Parts: sequence; structure tokens; C-alpha cells
Amino acid sequence: MAAERGGCALEAVPLPPEVRESLAELELELSEGDITQKGYEKKRAKLLARYIPLIQGVDPSLQAENRVPGSSQATAGVSKQQKSRSTNSRDERFRSDVHTEAVQAALAKYKERKMPMPSKRRSVLVHSSVETYTPPDTSSASEDEGSLRRQGRISSTPFQSHSNVEPWLNRVIQGSSTSSSASSTSSHPGGKPAAASNTAPATTAATVLADLMAHTQIENHSAPPDVTTGLVEYLHHERPQVASVRGVPRGYSSSILETADGVPVNSRVSSKIQQLLNTLKRPKRPPLKEFFVDDFEELLEVQQPDPNQPKPEGNQVNVLKGEPLGVVTNWPPSLLAALQRWGTTQSKAPCLTALDTTGKAVYTLTYGKLWSRSLKLAYTLLNKLTTKNEPLLKPGDRVALVFPNSDPVMFMVAFYGCLLAELIPVPIEVPLTRKDAGSQQIGFLLGSCGVTLALTTDACQKGLPKAQTGEVVTFKGWPRLIWFVIDGKHLAKPAKDWHPQVRDASAEIAYIEYKTSKEGSTVGITVSHASMLAHCHALTQACGYSEAETLTNVLDFKREAGLWHGVLTSVMNRMHVISIPYALMKVNPLSWIQKVCSYKARVAVVKSRDMHWSLLAQRDQRDVSLSSLRMLIVADGANPWSISSCDAFLNVFQSRGLRPEVICPCASSSEALTVAIRRPSELGGPPPGKAVLSMNCLSFGVIRVDTEEKLSVLTVQDVGQIMPGASMCVVKVDGTPYLCKADEVGEICVNSGATGTAYFGLLGITKNVFEAIPVTAAGMPVSDQPFTRTGLLGFVGPDYLVFVVGKLDGLMTVSGRRHNADDVVATALAVEPMKFVYRGRIAVFSVPVLHDDRIVLVAEQRPDASEEDSFQWMSRVLQAIDSIHQVGVYCLALVPANTLPKAPLGGIHISETKQRFLEGALHPCNVLMCPHTCVTNLPKPRQKQPDVGPASMIVGNLVAGKRIAQASGRDVSQLEDNDQARKFLYLADVLQWRAQTTPDHPLFLLLNSKGTVASTASCIQLHKRAERVAVALMEKGRLNVGDHVALVYPPGVDLIATFYGCLYAGCVPITVRPPHPQNLATTLPTVKMIVEVSKSACILTTQAIMKLLRSKEAAAAVDIKTWPTILDTDDMPKKKLASVFRPTSPDMLAYLDFSVSTTGILAGVKMSHAATSALCRSIKLQCELYPSRQIAICLDPYCGLGFALWCLCSIYSGHQSILVPPLELESNVSLWLSAVSQYKVRVTFCSYSVMEICTKGLGTQTDLLRMKGVNLSCVRTCMVVAEERPRITLTQSFSKLFKDLGLSARAVSTTFGCRVNVAICLQCLFVCIFFFSPFSLFPTL
Repeated sequence: MAAERGGCALEAVPLPPEVRESLAELELELSEGDITQKGYEKKRAKLLARYIPLIQGVDPSLQAENRVPGSSQATAGVSKQQKSRSTNSRDERFRSDVHTEAVQAALAKYKERKMPMPSKRRSVLVHSSVETYTPPDTSSASEDEGSLRRQGRISSTPFQSHSNVEPWLNRVIQGSSTSSSASSTSSHPGGKPAAASNTAPATTAATVLADLMAHTQIENHSAPPDVTTGLVEYLHHERPQVASVRGVPRGYSSSILETADGVPVNSRVSSKIQQLLNTLKRPKRPPLKEFFVDDFEELLEVQQPDPNQPKPEGNQVNVLKGEPLGVVTNWPPSLLAALQRWGTTQSKAPCLTALDTTGKAVYTLTYGKLWSRSLKLAYTLLNKLTTKNEPLLKPGDRVALVFPNSDPVMFMVAFYGCLLAELIPVPIEVPLTRKDAGSQQIGFLLGSCGVTLALTTDACQKGLPKAQTGEVVTFKGWPRLIWFVIDGKHLAKPAKDWHPQVRDASAEIAYIEYKTSKEGSTVGITVSHASMLAHCHALTQACGYSEAETLTNVLDFKREAGLWHGVLTSVMNRMHVISIPYALMKVNPLSWIQKVCSYKARVAVVKSRDMHWSLLAQRDQRDVSLSSLRMLIVADGANPWSISSCDAFLNVFQSRGLRPEVICPCASSSEALTVAIRRPSELGGPPPGKAVLSMNCLSFGVIRVDTEEKLSVLTVQDVGQIMPGASMCVVKVDGTPYLCKADEVGEICVNSGATGTAYFGLLGITKNVFEAIPVTAAGMPVSDQPFTRTGLLGFVGPDYLVFVVGKLDGLMTVSGRRHNADDVVATALAVEPMKFVYRGRIAVFSVPVLHDDRIVLVAEQRPDASEEDSFQWMSRVLQAIDSIHQVGVYCLALVPANTLPKAPLGGIHISETKQRFLEGALHPCNVLMCPHTCVTNLPKPRQKQPDVGPASMIVGNLVAGKRIAQASGRDVSQLEDNDQARKFLYLADVLQWRAQTTPDHPLFLLLNSKGTVASTASCIQLHKRAERVAVALMEKGRLNVGDHVALVYPPGVDLIATFYGCLYAGCVPITVRPPHPQNLATTLPTVKMIVEVSKSACILTTQAIMKLLRSKEAAAAVDIKTWPTILDTDDMPKKKLASVFRPTSPDMLAYLDFSVSTTGILAGVKMSHAATSALCRSIKLQCELYPSRQIAICLDPYCGLGFALWCLCSIYSGHQSILVPPLELESNVSLWLSAVSQYKVRVTFCSYSVMEICTKGLGTQTDLLRMKGVNLSCVRTCMVVAEERPRITLTQSFSKLFKDLGLSARAVSTTFGCRVNVAICLQCLFVCIFFFSPFSLFPTL
């Protein structure tokens, strides 16, 4: 019946004897209590994992049919008219009008939906009981879960039409405790099988073992286990069944039993004996790791794969072979042989023309001069450089070439001179300062290569930093180098009997090209003479190079395409190269076009950046013609965003002779050299291709063609066909290099004689990159020759065209989805960058947080951009990235202009920027942190194990080296002390009690800027003033119980008295910072907003502030007619309150805590009476506060912990608070420290701003303070209150600075809190009340 309904017979999966033996041992351990249930499940799942093919991916693929696209369908009708842009605009490598329109449309959708600002703080955790929560177990998840490599789509199985199988599959879901995709095996009914013949056996096997796992989880554990049975054939005709792992099903014959070794037995006695034998094999006591299981998967929330994520469905792509290399008659046997030929037979032919910064040709190097100068240099290096009467260099040594980008002639001489001397040139950038970005890594490369000599020019050496001795300094991380100038006067004429050995191309190293990796490390890629020759041959055939052609090179001639075309292949074909220096391009972006026109150049090698710069300046020059060009090679064609510059350039210059087929993007990498290049139609190339792809599908590594009307699309152009003589395939990014499917994005791998050979001195990563062996899905190698990984992510399209969608160096994997850094940069640049971003300088990278990548965006802020406008732009960028890429940004930082580290050609040095971010050395001027939108795998509370004691957990932590998932403070409800305030539920009752029992006890002492006492308040004084405020509220304000009252006071005792007056009257107080008289335009709207959002029925303030709120200046900023009732409390009648209001429940609202976040977002927290009392009690116990103590507070009293310390804690604990308003430090910097010293305060609180003011203002006055008698040795604890990250450098500077005044370095500590819990940590001792204390459970307004 099963076969008839399901379409295929269900067959049991035979398990090997060793697996069954291991299962038996696991069952025995479980039955004897030697292993926990969770440990048993994890180990069993690992044993069965290899016999459950693809079961982890069944459910996601079966549910893929009902996927609803998450991207918006809106479009925007923004004009695509070409506009002139200044050079201060965005980086146009990422320019796309279509993408800009999509971003603007996405932002419009946000606005229509009235989405909350992305900086809104909200909890992403669910409050749950520690006792009942079970952390997820992910050990049974698929091996590639969370990686970039995804399993292929599994078609709907024949089980979907089986009425009995679906509940059977559901049992797996109900019985499994794992939260990984392995537990999700349900299916959508109605699915149609796509490839039943291929998937049925695997799916059948998966289903059988899934049922086995379900039985294993559901069955009762009371019966002794018998695990000696294997999987059996199905005997029941209506429902497929398998033998349980826990015992033999009833009705089964004992003849089918087997021992753990696979030996059949005829009775259950043998199985028991076998169990005994298995028991004897195991030690009596389990190892320590059995006691304590604290794996990473159990600590963190497991990222669940999207069940509806797209999966590749195409066929496996085979190896693609390029056209064969043609046989060229009279082809030189090596590059040096070609140079010798042209240098002796065509000595007058021009080889290279160098230009100055004005565009004039300063020198033309002929092939004869190149040959003769290279000979002189080779002879000098081998014969004239000695040390201790021995040659300094010998063949095979590495030599550094240090030449500026403006001197291609001397570089070319040095390069070929080293080749003739059989030395290995290592071209590097010119170090300008000792702290150049990436300079230390370059030094590491030189050291690992054993470089002792650096070749340079006289002009370049004069510009290098010098030591006092006049010699070039030794740069940080560099080996000690001998600098040799190769100008003509320093070279010796070769002896008549000396001739270089011009050998045929061999496998020996020709040169080493440096490359900086994603992490910032610099490696050297070796290229052999044979590879160099083969690459020149392939480029000659692909580009159709011929002798005496003119080529214009705009690229860096020291590496990559600039070196391959402008220095190597050009010499092979006796071409004339016009080298355009970078400095000239900055002055005259049209210079390369002018030179193409004047020299009638046939080929130009540029980047999309150069094409865009030309567009900006093309209106100033109209008499140029590009009709001579037959190839315009776009070296960064692998950047998907280069298509915009190519299209725009063609639109403008097509009228000036540029033909569409001339534009030829190419893809290359330092490891594989040139991978693919588009050929013009005259060379037999197919028509160019373009693909509009869904970004959402690309993030899952799947290719889905979309339409440009969609918001989240990426338009890419082809980079042509694979190079001649090469083979190419696309493999999965992670793990074993399996071949990808036709609709799957993977890493491009190349097998060719024209690739790099190794990373110099790094054998490990060399084998992984240069010796990859791609395999088919069946595990068979596709070739006996190794392939080279290119680091390019792409696929093969129609006509065997290669498409590249990104690079591994720019890849960021967030929650299992791939995002390309260039794509995120393009989205950010589409959000009105010209007003805020300096020259479009944006860096995007990822940093690891909780074992997952988090996206960080750093941009340089324009000097004229205001902070408020910049924050608005940052918020819009977050919204755009969320809409287009469906990913959150962890941190968005703006730094001042020209402060990010620069790459040699002026771009941003990404790895150095990332390093500075991790070290906290970026010094941003604006920061927007959004961890709540992207860190969704926060640690969960640990499950309580009844059989594991606390000692085992501590020892397990120490041995495993794992951190504890949670920390808890003391239980404040069970501590016994003499705290009489605990008898009262409400702070108003505490104040009345203190006014009766200790009426004259001083609570507050307020200091002014002169250090004298401005006002004081004892218990009875504060009580009476609060009564008068309550009478005024009820009589003058006519307020009712529960009305909200805004308290707009400067820091002082009046603020405290009115707060308790509101509690006496049953009103809800809200403390508000008063507006600044000199800055009403920006401070008064905040007051107005808090009053309106809190729905305050009345405003209590002083007469001066009341006049300010109703002044003409205020009317210019806000509508003063809409103020609620305003009462001043300067002259209140001395009336006694009839009765103090007593709340009916501790859960009633006590006050509202409003604050403005760093992003300008107003947020309020509701605080109940119970939460207020719990907060005060927790602070009292942690800081050891009691009536005889004094503490000094230099904080703003309007929100957070500053408000709690200023207004609440003294009433509850009875200690005296010395109040120092931070504003007073502007006129007297030493006020706070003098007060601490004068009153011998042991505990003091301040803010980072106060600490910074003291550090900067008193840095040179410590001697003066000591003479005045300031002594800080009394301070036991100085706590800095802040919600921001700890400023370690500031606290260390503060401690060192005032150490001479007696301040102990151990006294300074930092409190930690947040909006909903202002006191998570005090005095460096954790009071973990973030999710457990009652005052953290109230919602944010």
C-alpha cells in the first residue's frame, strides 16, 4: 500500500555494525544514568547524521512554494536625465540611477508605513522562566548550517499524498527537542515531484531514520533498553514501521535480533550478555565533560534557516573550457627573449611614454633604451653591490621595487633589470610616513621574503622620511633595507665579456605581487616565468594585440591589470604604452581620452572610476574622438556596479566615435590573473549580456532573474568569456569545493598555465587556494589538474558568458545570508550623499559579534553638515539598507573629513579602518548603534540541571574555558537587615516616616559655583515643602489623581520637593531639563515635546523659567499658546495638606523617566511604585548606604540613574547627598573634587562629561590643588554613570592625573545601565536585574 500511494517502496537503511554498537553503548549509558538525555540525543544524532542524507533541508524546500516576496513592489518616477555632478559627490563606482530610484522608493514606503525610527530601543528577547526554559540543541543540525554553502532544493516527496505518512512525519517535529532545521520535516500537501527518480531513495532513507528518531524521543524510558536490533523490513501493510531503538516491538520474532557486532542471536539472553560486555568496556565514572555541557550552541540563540528561502534547482554545471591557445610562429620562448629581440632589432621603436602632472610627455623610453638600461642595472646588481667582499645579491634573491605612480620608466627598467639578473622583483608602494595604512603588513611581507635591498629613484629617496643620520628610517615592521638608487649615474657599464643568460620560460619565480586580504594581512603571490609567458600569450590572443599598437594605461603599472597589460604583454608585442599618472587624472580627468585621441590609441585600460571622472569633465572638452579605439578594457568589470559607468560613458561618448562593442569589461584576481574578458565582435565575441537579479535570492546564493521595477535588484553585466587555454568551474564557497548548479552563485575557479603559483612562504593557504580539486555531487574529482580559487563570486550565463556578482573579500555573512559590501555602499550612496558624505567616502565591513558577522558602515562627514542633519541621514540609510537588503546595520559611524586611512591611490583602506574600529581609534563625531536590529542570538539563561551541582558547573566552566551565560546579584527580597524603610511600600510614606522620627536629619546639601552651600533640606523641611506643593496642585492647578505634571527646574532642592509634592497629591511627575536661555531654538522644542508626549496637565517651575516659557523668543520656537497650566512654586502659601495620597496598588505609576537618546529619539519609561522601591533598595545594598553616610553627586537629575541618585535614594536610605550641579563646573572646574575633599566623601558619582572637564581643565593644576589642601585619599569609590560604552582611556587618564592627590586607581569604576534598567552594574559588581528585577519589566513609551 505504501508503495502504491507513495510512488516508491519504503526501504530500511542498513546501519553498519560499528554504528549499531555505538548506539547500544549510548543506550546503556542513558539507562544507567551515566549520560544526560540531551547528551544522548546529541551523540545519537551525530552517529546517524551521515545516514540521513539531506534530511536537514527537507522542510525548507517543501515549504518554498508558498514564499511571499518580502521586497516592496513600489516604483518611483525619478527622472534619469544625466546631471552634472561635482567632484565632491559620491563615489560613482557604485552609481546606478535605477538603484537610486529603488532606494528612494523604499524610503518612501517607510514613510508611508510610518515605521518607527531604527534607533528606537526595544528588547529582542522574550521573558521566560529560567526553570522551564530549555536551551536549543543544535548539535544535530546540518553540517553546513549557517555557512554560505546551501543544499540543493529537494522536490516534494511522494509522501505528500500519503494520508498516514504526514502524521508520521509530524511525530518527528513533536518528539524532537532540537531547534535546528533537522527537526523540521513537515511538508506542504499538493506538491508535485520534480525529480522523483533521483530524490526518492534519499528521501525514503531520511524519512525512515526520521521516524526512528521520533520513536527514540517519544518512548518511555522506564523499560530497560534493548538496542541490539537493527532496522528491519516493513511488515505492516497500512503504515510503514521500523524497529525502535529503545526496544523490540511486540510481535517481532527473536530470530531477527543481532548483537552490537552484527552477529545474529536467537534469544534475548545474548543481548543482555552483550550489554554487560559493553558496560565493561566503559569506565565507571564519566569524564568531566559529561558533567557539564556548555557548548556554544546552548548558550546562544540558534539562527533558524528561513523555511521559504530559495534554493538552486538547476543542473550541475560542468567544467567550462576556453578556446585553445593558438600557435604563433616565431613566438619568443620567454618574455626576456622578446625584450632582447625588440631591444636589438627595433631599438628606435617607442616602448613607454611618461607624462607629467600637466599632461606633457616628459620622456619616451624606446626598446633599445629599455634593453641597455636593464642590462646596466642587472650587471650592477650582480657585480657592483658587495658586502664584506662578497656579492650582496645572488640569483633567486628578492628585491623590493619602490617607485611612485608617476615614474613608470624607472620602474620598467628596474623590473626587467631584476629579471635579467635572475632576481625576483617585489613591487610595493612608496611609504610616505612611518604610520602609513597597511605599511606594517608590507614590512611583514618584505621580511618573510627575505628582502634586504630596495631599488628606487633619487627623487623618490629624497622624499622618504629620514632619521637624524640622514638615512632612510626603518619603517614600523619593516626589515632593515639597503636603499639603492638606479638613476643612470649610479649604474656601471657592463663588461664586454658579460652577457645575461636569457633562458626559456621555466617554473621558477619571475616576480611577487602583493595583495592585502580582507583581514588586513598582506601576502605575496608568486608568478613563474612560464605563467607570465602564458598569460601574455592568452591576453594577446583574447585582446587581439599586434605589433606597434598604441595602448593608453590609466592603471597602477606595479600590479594587476596595469602591470599585465602596460609592462608585460606590451613588451611581448612591441606595443607603445602611454602611461597616465594618477596625479594627472585628479587634475585633468579627461587626460586619458585626450591621449587616446592624440596618439590614435587602439586600446585603453581603465577603471569605471576613470570613466566616471571623464563624464564630469567632458562638457569642457568637445573636440575629442574615440573612433580609434577598438578595445576599452574596464579592469574592474568584476564590480557589479561598473555597469552604470559603462552605460553612462557610452551614452555620452557614442556621438564622439565610441562604438558599443568597444567597451570590454574583464574579471581578474591577483591569484588567477585575468579570468575572463569580453571580446569585441570582430574578434569573435558573442553579444554582451546583462542580468537583473534579485538581491534577496543572491543573499541565499541563488540566481533569480527579476525586473528593474523591483526595489531589491542588482543589474550586472557579463565580463566576457573565459581566457584562452583555461578551464573554469564554479564551486561552493565553503567546505569541499562541490560544483554548483546552474542557478547557484559560487566561487569561480580556474585551471590554466597562466595563473599565480603560490603564496610565498605560506604552504597551508597555498594548498587551499592554488591546489583546489573541484568535485561533483557524487564526490568525484572533475579533473586530475588542480584549480586556482579566484575569490570572485559569480556564475556562467548564456553563451558561456561569465557574470561576477561580488568578491569574497567584500562578502559579509549575516545570519546565514550573504551580503556584498559594495552593494551596501551603493545603497548608502543612493541616500542623498552629497549633503552629508565627504566625496562619497564610505567604508563597509563586518565585525564578529557573538559568532556572527555584523555590518559596520563608516563614512566621512562633510565639514558643513550639522549633527542633526547627519543623524537624519544615518537613520534614512538604515531604513534603505533594511528595505533593499533586509539586513540590519550594527553600527553606523561618521568621522571627520579626511580622517579615514587611505589606500595608495586615494581610496579608503578598508582593513585599516576596520582595525581602528575594533581598537576604538576611529574617533567618530556621530555614532548610531543598532544592536537590537541585528544581534538576535543573545545568550539565553542556562537550563537548570537537577543532577549537576554548582561545583560541577564552576569546574566545567573553568575547564571548558566558556563564559557564564548569566550573572545574578543578591536576592534583595531575602536579605535580613535593619532597613526600616522596607516596612513602607511607597517613597512618600518613607519621607513622612523620616520627617516624624528624624525631623532634623539633613538629606540634601546643594553647592554653588563658589563652593558655598546654596540650600539645604532636612527631612522635615522637605516634607513641609512637599505638602505645600501638593496643596498648590490641588487648589491652584485643580488636578486629579493620576494627572501628569512636568517639573521644569534647574538642578536643586526645589526639583526634589516638587517631585514628592506630586507623590503626595497622587500626581505622576516628569522631570524635564529647562530650556537654555541663550539657545531656545533647539532646547525649547525638546521641553515642548516631552510635555506633549507625556500628556502633562500642568507644568511646575520657577518664576524665571515661567517667564521664559511665555516670552517672545519662546514664541518663535514653539506655540506658547498650547502650554498647559503653568504654576510657579517660588511663593507658595504655607498650608498643611489634609491627607497624603496613598496608592491603591504598588503597581500604580509613580513617575515617568524621559530622556533623549544619542540619535535624537525621545523615549520614556514607566516606573511603578514597586519598581521605584526595588531600585532604591538594590542601590542601597550595593553601595552600602545608610543615614550616617555622605555621598557627592555631580550628575544631571533629569533621567536614569542620575535622577534616582539625586531624588530617590537619599529619601529611601537616609544618607546625606551633596549635590553639585554639573553646570557649575563651567565657572569652577575644581568644584566637585574640592567638595569631595572638603566633606571627606567616600562614595561619589559623576558623568563622563564631568570627568572629561576635570581631566582637561585641571590637568596642569594638580600642584595648585594640592597646595589648596585637596586630598582625594578619602574616596573609596568614584563611579561614572553612563549608558554609553566605557571610555577606558578617559578613566585611566583621570586616575593617573589625580593619583598625586591621593586618588586610588582602584577607586574609579563605571556603572552600567540602560533605559529600562538604570542600574545593571554598580561598583564593578554585577547586579543582574536586567530581566529579573521588577523595575525592569515596564514598557518603553
